[in-house]
Amino acid sequence: MNFIDFNDVTYAYPVEDDELDQNGNPLVAKPVFEHFTGGIPASFTSIIGPNGCGKSTFMLLASGRILPSTGKVLLGGQDIASLPEEQKNLLASVIYQNMEFESEDKVEQLLSYVYSNGNLKGKAKGVKCDDLFSEVVDVFELSQVMNHGLTKISKGENQRVLLAFSLLYGSASVFMDEPLFAMEDRQKHSALEYLRSYSLKTKTAMYISMHELELSRKYAENVLLIHPNKDMAFGTPEEVMTNEELEKAYGIPASMLKHNENMTRDTFADQCTKFAQKD
Repeated sequence: MNFIDFNDVTYAYPVEDDELDQNGNPLVAKPVFEHFTGGIPASFTSIIGPNGCGKSTFMLLASGRILPSTGKVLLGGQDIASLPEEQKNLLASVIYQNMEFESEDKVEQLLSYVYSNGNLKGKAKGVKCDDLFSEVVDVFELSQVMNHGLTKISKGENQRVLLAFSLLYGSASVFMDEPLFAMEDRQKHSALEYLRSYSLKTKTAMYISMHELELSRKYAENVLLIHPNKDMAFGTPEEVMTNEELEKAYGIPASMLKHNENMTRDTFADQCTKFAQKD
């Protein structure tokens, strides 16, 4: 049974009335998804694909944070767009890319409030101990920043606070858009190992967008690969992340994919062009 269902969904980001294309004509919004129908089950799922393929838009639509122009999105069997804000949050938490808090509250105040007032009501067992709160503080290495203001912590610390936030609120599902980008490598591994364990133990559906393919290979229960033309492949990492499928999606040799994060945008585009010309 699918946890996320898209039924004939079309979505295009709005454009301003005065926006013009390169020829000086009024800009017409190009749909990210057009009459798209498909679904995936609840699992610890990594969403991968080249920049611009629609990963973020897919998660925002699935979580009800943006609404389709036409069609319907069901999450856990419910029309996510029709739910009141509180019910929507209990069904889906979202970590946005480069998300930051503007509050002056201290980290401990925020996490305690979220834990007490979310779905868990301050009472939940962790994966390894009886107290989820102390466990996530330990796993995400937050003990040194608990008394720090949210605007006074680093990018990496902020990302780890967001991960703790998403678990302590207790939503039925969590959508995470590049939540690991500012973290050290060892922190990425420990975070993903814990998130997967938590997802499996509590039956919490988690969908996480990541650039680093090796992390998806190692930790994902399932992988959703989105191609630029919106073709999709879903299955285990072994089933989906084949050299043939990855080269088709990313447009470069699979052997180069592990290095593409270190390339400049121009270099990456040049390599894609050269690879396409070989065909």
